[in-house]
Amino acid sequence: MAANAFTPPVVDALSVRVLVDSRYERFLPRMTHPHVKVEHVGRIVGRPESTFACEWGLSLHLVSENNGAKAQYVLDFGYTPEIINRNFELLGIEPAKLNGLILSHGHLDHFGGLQGFVEQHRAQMRDDIALYVGGETVFRTKWVKEGGETLPWCTLDRAALQAQKVASVCCPQPQALEGAFTSGYIARTSFEEVTGGSLVVDDHFTEAEREGKLVKDTHPDEHATCYMVKGKGLVVISSCGHTGIVNTVRSAMAAANVDKVHAVMGGFHLGPAPVDYLQHTLRELHAINPDVIVPMHCTGDRFIELLREQMPQKVVYSNVGSRFTFGA
Repeated sequence: MAANAFTPPVVDALSVRVLVDSRYERFLPRMTHPHVKVEHVGRIVGRPESTFACEWGLSLHLVSENNGAKAQYVLDFGYTPEIINRNFELLGIEPAKLNGLILSHGHLDHFGGLQGFVEQHRAQMRDDIALYVGGETVFRTKWVKEGGETLPWCTLDRAALQAQKVASVCCPQPQALEGAFTSGYIARTSFEEVTGGSLVVDDHFTEAEREGKLVKDTHPDEHATCYMVKGKGLVVISSCGHTGIVNTVRSAMAAANVDKVHAVMGGFHLGPAPVDYLQHTLRELHAINPDVIVPMHCTGDRFIELLREQMPQKVVYSNVGSRFTFGA
């Protein structure tokens, strides 16, 4: 890698807990892996009457440790507040210990639970809690085509966050947090196409904007959350991967100025992709050669099957409640 002015923080260990995703299987077998400690949750200890809830969306609880000091973040918030709040409480996570909140991009299945989560837990959070986003465009209204109509879908409400005294911090460049760092803008250098389906008002002063026309959302505000784990390498968490999982990982590698990728996790947005596109993605991941791959959310069953067939030593099963620990 070339010289880079950005220096990422380094941690001794990282744990990633799945708060919200589409699936919970209570009877998963115990799993061991040489590069990651895997803990699945069956019956919730002390709460035999309760179980986790699932929905289309993603939320992760991130805990890193360095020299005995811990830093915690919630990355994304699922589609609805009911699900994240339920699972957050069942897992016994303490809002007072959160160092910050992170939003990967401006889609409702990632920020829909945010306002209700903040309303329920703000009083216990630190006074200076902030939401880290990839750029100002995250606040644009997203539109979708449905039943022959184009309808407004979602808008991240900056005013509501401000009313709850949650500052919004834009990170268009790589940004060091406490333990974590964000990738900044994800460069589009691979074969991958930008996916996602949402539309936005053109954000340049063009004739199309003046006429109120909509254009394809290219997700300029999407960013990845990353960690450098001492003695292991780079962990890249792609919540949705609209800009391409290969582009995402390479941008994180460039930001950290490293060649070694320890783990790739999260949504890869390959559910609708054709087979040749999936195979091309698989070849590129082979070349990157991470030790661990943990597909979630919108990755798609066909690609997960390909991973299990062709990279079985690397792929790890994910489940709501599961915790993955890297490092010491």
